[in-house]
Amino acid sequence: MALNPNYSKTSAFFHLLLFLLGNGASATLFTLENHCSYTIWPGTLSGNGVTLGGGGFPLAPGSTVQLTAPSGWSGRFWARTGCSFDGSGNGKCLTGDCAGGLRCTGAGVPPATLAEFTVGSAGNGNKDFYDVSLVDGYNVGVGVRATGGTGDCRYAGCGADLNAACPTELQVRDGGGAVVACKSACAAFNMAEFCCTGEHSTAQTCFPTLYSRIFKSACPAAYSYAYDDASATFTCSASDYVITFCPPPSSYR
Repeated sequence: MALNPNYSKTSAFFHLLLFLLGNGASATLFTLENHCSYTIWPGTLSGNGVTLGGGGFPLAPGSTVQLTAPSGWSGRFWARTGCSFDGSGNGKCLTGDCAGGLRCTGAGVPPATLAEFTVGSAGNGNKDFYDVSLVDGYNVGVGVRATGGTGDCRYAGCGADLNAACPTELQVRDGGGAVVACKSACAAFNMAEFCCTGEHSTAQTCFPTLYSRIFKSACPAAYSYAYDDASATFTCSASDYVITFCPPPSSYR
């Protein structure tokens, strides 16, 4: 499927991995937990046509939902906030909005915190690749914890409240003036040095910026810019995953 041009650079990396992996591993269970004090509407997007959760659904505070992905699945999850949908699923969200209304048919509109996965296969030793990305900005905290797997199964995520620390020039505010999301510098300024495009389109020419360092300092286990692979992409074999929105401090310290 054609993906929104805002789909982060890291996603191209995941699609390449998907192509290389093949099939044959058992299914992977994703458990989505809402630890926020408000309802969120998780959005889901697949890079290979297997849509989980119908593309989107409501998740009340304290609620959990489980979704099963087949071997070789590639995609992302994110939280949408401030949503209003009618009985037919038509409507909009204040942050993380997507085409398709309740059930997303495309990538979320930045800024939104992303949990990205490529599920492994038997031909690759069932090795999964996963990250939590701030490349498209931030709206709520997200944590990813691997369960039952083997290998370098580290915690990925951003539990800090980046909305509270967001520089003025990156802030997204609601009608009452509250900061509800924090843009990436790329989205705010559309400059090659922030977007890793043009003469800054390679790992040798695109470097962390003042803004990505703010994100990285607050959330060292999350992607802060397009070439942050070494410190932000994690692997695990034959694992299930718990994705927590608004994770409590005890889960990531």
